Amino acid sequence: MFMSAEKVVSNKINDLPPLTTPNNSEEVSSSGRVDINILLNRARKEKEKETRTNLVFVGLTLSLIFVVGLILSF
Repeated sequence: MFMSAEKVVSNKINDLPPLTTPNNSEEVSSSGRVDINILLNRARKEKEKETRTNLVFVGLTLSLIFVVGLILSF
């Protein structure tokens, strides 16, 4: 009644395009340097998005607790 575990081997060649770095003229200047202000702005945006996501989860959790408490109080 036991099923044997067989390793499936695929001989198909992966047809994904090679990884390339996008050339953004904002990030890299002609001398090959990266502007620190652009990096700081990107970090701030990511932190704001993370904070917003956390606030949504906290709000949903508090709403759930409130609704469950309301239901149990009756």
